[in-house]
Amino acid sequence: MRFHHLPLLLSLLVPAHAFAGDATLHQPRPGLITAGQPSAQQLREAAANGVTTVIDLRRPDEDRGYDEAALAEQLGLRYVRLPIAGAGDITEANARTLDRLLKQDSGKTLLHCASSNRAGALLSLIDARINGASVDNALKLGRDAGMTSLEPAARAALEVPTP
Repeated sequence: MRFHHLPLLLSLLVPAHAFAGDATLHQPRPGLITAGQPSAQQLREAAANGVTTVIDLRRPDEDRGYDEAALAEQLGLRYVRLPIAGAGDITEANARTLDRLLKQDSGKTLLHCASSNRAGALLSLIDARINGASVDNALKLGRDAGMTSLEPAARAALEVPTP
């Protein structure tokens, strides 16, 4: 029996996160870091560098590669989950909830999802709806925080008139 396909077969058994590099970090404003899924090492480094709160926008069923909540607790970090599934959850209500969570901490916050796309989209809504920024400036903040493919959803949410 020949095993010339063995490397390919073995690669299918390795979880995808094993190939992923560390998440890219963004700092859209002082005291706030946005990112894709942080590695365990990045979470340790964040705690060592003054991050006190982690807000995780990923759904519970999304693979993190490790028990992030347990590691955050072990590091003395406040860990909060606000599950955002995608474009349908880029709403003013979720932005206001996130804004309240961000304001509950006086230290540095790490806000993340899988790629920082959801984080940036919700931050753009906060910037426009709560902080009074123009739509263009709010979307720029969202892009600076990692928003990419959710920009149309954020723009659509910002075009809905406020009551």
